[in-house]
Amino acid sequence: MTHLLSPLLTVTLAVAICMVTMVGFSSAEEPESDKPERLLRHVVVFKFKEDASEEDIKKVEEAFRALPKEIKEIHNFEWGTNNSPEMLNKGFTHCFLVTFASEKDRDAYLPHPEHEKFVAILRPHLEDAFVVDYWSSK
Repeated sequence: MTHLLSPLLTVTLAVAICMVTMVGFSSAEEPESDKPERLLRHVVVFKFKEDASEEDIKKVEEAFRALPKEIKEIHNFEWGTNNSPEMLNKGFTHCFLVTFASEKDRDAYLPHPEHEKFVAILRPHLEDAFVVDYWSSK
């Protein structure tokens, strides 16, 4: 079967879908002074191995959702599963958005012992992942 989109374009579209779905749009009526300063967004998207059970995936979800309680540098956290009708996710099913106030906070998060514990839970079930970090803009 011929692929209509390059892998890079497909991944770019998947990231855009996650960001639009999870971040949403600002209200035009929201006063400028009420908008937060720029925030560092850390988008993480997972494709699980075919043999990962629903229970395995649930453990990964629960472990990731627990991180904001354990790591003070996490400013905000959202997650969801793919529900796009476009069928362009290439098997990536879970999208997590971790928000930090600074690069220093993100840099403290990555080697944090609780993050490392999460990675140990994730690793046996993960087929692939991609990560995109960006500064939000008003």
